[in-house]
Amino acid sequence: MDSQTEYLLSLRAIRERAKIVADATHAGELSHFDFHEDLLGDVADFVTSVIKFPDMVSSFQRDYGPDKFDTIPPHGRWQHFDLGNVPRITALIRDWKVDAAKCDNYEVTRRLVDLFFVSVLLDAGAGDHWRYIEPSTEREYERSEGIAVASLYMFQSLAFAYTEHESDKVPLVNGKLLIERKGLEQLRTDVLEQGFQVSDSNSMLGIASRGDLLRSLGRSLLAHPDIFGNEGRPGNLVDYMIKTAGGSSELDIITLWDTLQTLLIPIWPKDRITIAGKAIGDAWPLQVLQRKACSSHNLTDSIQPFHKLTQWLTYSLMVPFQRILGLQWVNAESLTALAEYRNGGLFVDLGVLQLKKEALNRGLKESGGLLPMFEAGDDVIVEWRAVTLALIDELYKMVLSRMDGVHLTMAQLLEAGSWKSGREVAAKHRPETKSSPILIKSDGTVF
Repeated sequence: MDSQTEYLLSLRAIRERAKIVADATHAGELSHFDFHEDLLGDVADFVTSVIKFPDMVSSFQRDYGPDKFDTIPPHGRWQHFDLGNVPRITALIRDWKVDAAKCDNYEVTRRLVDLFFVSVLLDAGAGDHWRYIEPSTEREYERSEGIAVASLYMFQSLAFAYTEHESDKVPLVNGKLLIERKGLEQLRTDVLEQGFQVSDSNSMLGIASRGDLLRSLGRSLLAHPDIFGNEGRPGNLVDYMIKTAGGSSELDIITLWDTLQTLLIPIWPKDRITIAGKAIGDAWPLQVLQRKACSSHNLTDSIQPFHKLTQWLTYSLMVPFQRILGLQWVNAESLTALAEYRNGGLFVDLGVLQLKKEALNRGLKESGGLLPMFEAGDDVIVEWRAVTLALIDELYKMVLSRMDGVHLTMAQLLEAGSWKSGREVAAKHRPETKSSPILIKSDGTVF
C-alpha cells in the first residue's frame, strides 16, 4: 500500500483535510452551502444549554446536569443499549458472571467487544419509518437506539454464532462463542430481517447491505488470526491490545485505529472509491479539495476521508476497556466528531449552513417531497459531512469557553452536546419523523 493511501486511512487525514474545508467555509468558497458564521455562537449557546440545563431545554431524559458533568459518559454504543433507562448491559454482565470461573473481567470485556462490533457495524441509517418493538417490554424504539436493542436481542439468541444445527442455538450457553467468523460468514439476510422485525410495513434501509457487511467481516476476521484467533472472534482484540501495551495500563488509540482499519477496509462495498486498486472505505472526492489541489497531479489530494463507522466503533470499544478493566487510552484527542446526520443536521436546522438554491432544487426534485435528498457520494453530502467535522471542532472550543472552567472531552461533547442537540432540534422541526433536514439514500453502510 502506497504512502498516500495509508494517509487517507489514518485518523490524522480526517482532521487535516477537514481543516482545509474549514478554511474554504470561512472564505465563502463552499460549492453547495452558504455559511452564516454569525449564527455559530447561537449554536454554541444552545448546545451548552442542553449540557448545563437538560431538564429545561430537553424533551429527552438525561442522566446528568449541573454539578454532575463528570458523570457524562463518552459517546459510545453502551448508552444506546440502555435506552429507556433499562440497564440491559449491566443485567447481561450480571448473568455472565454467575459462573465467575468462566467469565472474569477479561472475558466480560471480550463479550462486550463481540457485541459492540456487530451492533456498531449494523448501525447505519435505518430510515424514518423503521421501528423495533422490544419483546420483553413491548416498548417501541427507532433509529440508532432501536438498532442497538434489536442487535442485543440477536446477540443473545446466538444469531451471529455458528452451530451445526439450529436446535443448538440456546442463548448464552457456557463456553459457546457468541460471535465468531463462521457465524458471521453464514449469516442469512432473512435472519437479520427477522431480528430487526422488517416487514412490508416496517422497512429498513439497506438491510441486504448490512448482511453483506457482516459476512465480509467474517471473512476478514479469518484473515487475521494473529489478532482475532483461528476462530475469528472480535473479542480477541482485548488480548491483542493488552499485549501491545506491554504491561502498561495505557492503551494507544492509534494502535486500535490501525488494527480496526486493517480489518474493516476490505469489508466495505466494492463500488467505493479505490486508489491504485486499493479500497479506501468511507472516503470520497470533494470539489472543494479538488479546487485547492488543482495544481496537484495526486488524486488523493482531492479525497476527504471520514471513516465514520470505524470512528463510532473506536469510541464505543474504548468504553468497556475503561469501565471493566480500568485501562486508559492515550491519543484519544486524535479522534474527530462523527460525520453523520445528527451532528450535521444541527448546523442546518439552526441556520449556520444553508443549501444553495441549485443544490436545494436538485435535492427536492430527487425526493419529490419537502426535504432534499441526495446519494451518499453526492458532492453535496460529502461537503456537508466535511464542514460538519470542521464546525464541531470550532464548536467544541466555543462550548468549553461557556462551561465555567469545566473540561469536557470531545467524546463527552458529542454525547451530551452536539449529537443530542441535533436530535433535539430535529424533533422540534419534524416531530413526526425526527429526520435529518437533508435526506441521504442509505445503502446500510454510511451514516
